Amino acid sequence: MKLIVGLGNPDRQYLNTFHNLGFMSADKTAALLGVEFKKEKFRALLAEKGSGENKIILAKPLTYMNLSGESIREIASFYKIDGKDILVIYDDYDLKKGFIRIRESGSAGTHNGMRNVIKELGTENFPRIRIGFKPDEPTFIPLIDFVLSGIKEEDKPLFDETTSRAAKAAAEFAKGESVLSLISKYNGKK
Repeated sequence: MKLIVGLGNPDRQYLNTFHNLGFMSADKTAALLGVEFKKEKFRALLAEKGSGENKIILAKPLTYMNLSGESIREIASFYKIDGKDILVIYDDYDLKKGFIRIRESGSAGTHNGMRNVIKELGTENFPRIRIGFKPDEPTFIPLIDFVLSGIKEEDKPLFDETTSRAAKAAAEFAKGESVLSLISKYNGKK
């Protein structure tokens, strides 16, 4: 069983923000797997495919970013999903825009949502896909405001391509591809 989680904020006002890159990727992963987010359970929107050991669960927590881990813990606990089978997709200011970085484990860095995920799961040992959005030029907007700012029109094609790559990697993970294989295929910028 696999659990793929895209982090984001559920309100409409956050749809086109950097903090919703995880949600955008989860939507594209669902499309690639031929499923839709139809169910609301564990304080998340869920899309499911298959059954038993072959079940794939996609989740978009509705707890808002900084409490995402609470929803993920509830799902993982209910289905008894091991950390190695949980993939979390999220935005990362510490990575240049247009880059993705897949890792088997690691710290939360500056990401409060991931801090909560690690706290709630009680481990850093779960794979993740980080989607970079650090601007090429310095910005003087506080980070808390920048992550919730809208993606500029000229950057939309880049982030569309980047979230599509993240979704392809997530769909391959769901089908059993190893994290190490995904790292060699997808890390970096296209």
